[in-house]
Amino acid sequence: MSGATIFKDMIPIVKHHHERYDGNGYPGKFKGEDIPYLARIAAIADAFDAMTSRRSYRDPLTLDFVKEEISRCKGTQFDPKLTDVFMDIIDNNYDEIIAIQKKYKTE
Repeated sequence: MSGATIFKDMIPIVKHHHERYDGNGYPGKFKGEDIPYLARIAAIADAFDAMTSRRSYRDPLTLDFVKEEISRCKGTQFDPKLTDVFMDIIDNNYDEIIAIQKKYKTE
């Protein structure tokens, strides 16, 4: 194991961003507030990015579909309070999100 510690604070985010708010995720089956806060944020952001990105097997999904899907998963997959905040950001700052996506896309 490396002695490098520069990324140690990111490990819980990466490790637990597939946990689900209802406890049905992985790897630890963490539930609710037991999931690290930044991992709960990353879970929503990762899902949003996955749905709005072009994949080899499909085009990006529509924003309306993505919003419905994220809302549908509020309280089960995603932290309900963070879901509300994320939806507010989408509703009020979507142009900025698109600009960031374009800036960092690798295709």
